[in-house]
Amino acid sequence: MRRADAQARWQAVWSRRGAWALLLWPLSLLYLALWRIRRWLYATGRIRIERLPVPVIVVGNVVVGGAGKTPTVLALLKHLKSQGWSPGVVSRGHGRTDETTREVLILSSSDEVGDEPCLIRRAGDVPVFVATRRVKAARALIAAYPEVDLVVCDDGLQHLGLGRDISVAVFDDRGVGNGWLLPAGLLREPWPPTGKRSQWPDMVLRQRRQAENETSADSSPLEAPSDLPIFWAYRRLADEVRGAQGDRIPLAELQGQPLVAVAGIARPEVFFDMLRERGLILTQTVALPDHAAPEHYVPLIRALGTNTLVCTEKDAVKLFSCIPLDTTRDPPRCWAVSLELRPDMAFFIELDQRLAALGHRRLSSNHGHQTA
Repeated sequence: MRRADAQARWQAVWSRRGAWALLLWPLSLLYLALWRIRRWLYATGRIRIERLPVPVIVVGNVVVGGAGKTPTVLALLKHLKSQGWSPGVVSRGHGRTDETTREVLILSSSDEVGDEPCLIRRAGDVPVFVATRRVKAARALIAAYPEVDLVVCDDGLQHLGLGRDISVAVFDDRGVGNGWLLPAGLLREPWPPTGKRSQWPDMVLRQRRQAENETSADSSPLEAPSDLPIFWAYRRLADEVRGAQGDRIPLAELQGQPLVAVAGIARPEVFFDMLRERGLILTQTVALPDHAAPEHYVPLIRALGTNTLVCTEKDAVKLFSCIPLDTTRDPPRCWAVSLELRPDMAFFIELDQRLAALGHRRLSSNHGHQTA
């Protein structure tokens, strides 16, 4: 719980150029110097960039915290499959205790592979591999599934060791915050992008909330070069909720009853606000740390009593596994709400054009590499 409070305090610091941000600003200069050195090492070939025999789409963000990468990955997978691609996903697997290269299976636990890879495997219905180095995950993925003809790299914008063909930078309604680099601001790297055009993201996807019949205002304009395409995506809660046994009911059925809302994500209050916008009554909200361990959820289940709990799909990966399988008593009433992301059609048109421009590139060997 304390870590969740710390996350909220840091978000407040990064939202403006106040006293704390000013104190931390000199450290941002050091961060910038280290970032430039790392970029230079890759750009000059001193650190090798490995290429795959299939196209690679990298999805990530230049700001700290969840900006909607996982919903973006899921939206991409749905579109790619509709266009005849056979995609797979690689990820670092944040929050896992195991650092080996391994496949994410339907029954994999978040301790083994991370919560977001579990969610992507179950909701995306594609093969997913995790590894400390995403190149290892990608090679294991292609070896195990030769039919995979495109790899999506989740949260990989700063992972330069894996060569990318298309990169998508995701922003939410925070924009770039106060515009400073870590630790004084939200930014993981300078924005607007600097250096060679080839080092910029290829596309930007900005997300905004969509209530029942309206769209949230753009409160933080995003400065970007004129030749960097920016697209909008609207996010909303799904109309159905899912129970621990796979049962589903309309979200509207939860209206009018007291609910306990749980969110172990980067910005829990955003989820709570979206529930309220859909007419739900939240008598208690529990903000857990992002990538919270499964043991955080056990006390919530025990204390639930006759109340009904609603959580994010990411939380459900861990929370549902904590529900006791006791057939002598009614199970706790827990429901997971998924987040739907609807990018503008122009985003997918641009993506398809870029993929078409790649042709059917294949390297001479599945184990080849290319330096940049």
